[in-house]
Amino acid sequence: MRSTPVLALILLVLSVGSLFVGVIRLSPGELLAGNLSLWEIFLVSRLPRLLALLCTGIGMSVAGLIMQQLCSNKFVSPTTGATISSAQFGILLALLFLPESTLWGRALFAFAAAIVGTWIFVWFIQRIQFKDVVMVPLVGIMFGNVIGGITSYLAYQYEMTQALSSWLVGHFSLVLKGRYEIVWLTVPLVVLAFLFANYFNIVGLGKDFSKNLGVPYNLVLFLGLTIAAMITASIVVVVGSISYIGLIVPNVVAMYKGDKIRGTLADTALFGAIFVLVCDMIGRVVIYPYELPIELIVGILGSLIFIALLFYRLKHGRKAIRLGSASHSGCAAPVRAVEGGGER
Repeated sequence: MRSTPVLALILLVLSVGSLFVGVIRLSPGELLAGNLSLWEIFLVSRLPRLLALLCTGIGMSVAGLIMQQLCSNKFVSPTTGATISSAQFGILLALLFLPESTLWGRALFAFAAAIVGTWIFVWFIQRIQFKDVVMVPLVGIMFGNVIGGITSYLAYQYEMTQALSSWLVGHFSLVLKGRYEIVWLTVPLVVLAFLFANYFNIVGLGKDFSKNLGVPYNLVLFLGLTIAAMITASIVVVVGSISYIGLIVPNVVAMYKGDKIRGTLADTALFGAIFVLVCDMIGRVVIYPYELPIELIVGILGSLIFIALLFYRLKHGRKAIRLGSASHSGCAAPVRAVEGGGER
């Protein structure tokens, strides 16, 4: 049985269930009875929250897959590529220079900062002489920490810490109709990713390979990283920082579907949405009627799942986990694949 229809069915069931999980109890019968107050809760809070969850899961997963494909490194993601930290820095700049700006105004700052930060990260790693599968994300983590440190310093200096706190930890408790629509930008950006999937595959094989096939390497690299940065920024502006999704989900899907982006993009998007929905529902019920931030649930559950699957694949000696590409790319040097614990 194909995995895509199964994932789509699971996502549909979880989406319907998510609409009826919360402090105020809703039921299909009460909604069908025409209770206006419950319909208001449904349309103003529950439905926008579900749509934001779906856009977040799909968007962050696809952004991580694009970055991993372009950089030929399975440990690159919006988190380890300093994209999230750059978007937060852009939001702080908007709060400092345009304190009365709307959410869309802050989004423009976040878009610009995320794109610039991601490209600075790529510029750094292109100039590192010694590159392996671990070095590249380490550079991104250090660069992200530098940006985060500057952001924290400026926030303390100008007494913006409290105003910035909403974007430092990801949560969906404030998602309401009228202040979440920016995440809809992920939809056309994900469609663009589908359209250019084959080009991203070719660019991931290296600059020389791309030129031989007539693919404009720098243009496609810029387009892919810009798509990933804009997806990440649009999500951070609405729900805050959510780490690990772009790292975990593409790796889990690649273990079963391989590394070809065209064949894994749909499953990555669906599994990412499922993963975010499950984490959000856990956060809403584990200390009911209170709610845990989804960033906390994603960090705990996601890392445990990834480590468990990683050890399972290595223990069974399957050539399923590729830590890099055998060809040169603009982001990472060639590395070897891991098979059962040895190198070939």
